[in-house]
Amino acid sequence: MKVNNVEMVISAVKPDQYPDEGLPEFALAGRSNVGKSSFINKMINRKSLARTSSKPGKTQTLNFYKIEEMLYFVDVPGYGFAKVSKREREAWGQMIETYMTSRKELQAVMLIVDLRHPPTEDDVMMYDFLKYYDIPCVVIGTKADKIPKGKWSKHSKITKEKLNLVPEDELIIFSSETGEGKETVWNILTKRFK
Repeated sequence: MKVNNVEMVISAVKPDQYPDEGLPEFALAGRSNVGKSSFINKMINRKSLARTSSKPGKTQTLNFYKIEEMLYFVDVPGYGFAKVSKREREAWGQMIETYMTSRKELQAVMLIVDLRHPPTEDDVMMYDFLKYYDIPCVVIGTKADKIPKGKWSKHSKITKEKLNLVPEDELIIFSSETGEGKETVWNILTKRFK
């Protein structure tokens, strides 16, 4: 998909702040430093609409990005980052759970994992949560450019096994540097989820 028109519409913390146009939404979940912002920027051909930060745990709200007046990417707070208080983490967890379990516009969650390493316990918990609530999921294995191409299938296999990935959920190998996987992700989002 060719993306020209993107706007950050709102940073929401509760349901009455969510956009109300009824456009399909795709949430991005992942560890705090896994590269969600870089993924968004690559997908929408922008350098810095989604702010990347050397300080993990920056996103503390649900950030709604409207793309081509057709759909939303919803960046949710990263998990597994220790430098915020337990109370803050619980509040984020509640906010994310409320959004993911009650939002009818949510078509799928893109679970962003670092392809270089086996998924963390937090990644597994998030995937199990999505399965429990029957929320469609696409797993995006980022930072593929940091692994020799010949080892991609080995790393993919480890990721699938650790998450216990069900056959209908796809794992897309992705690189924010090279654009590897970008068209595949757009094809899945625009064809499989309408």
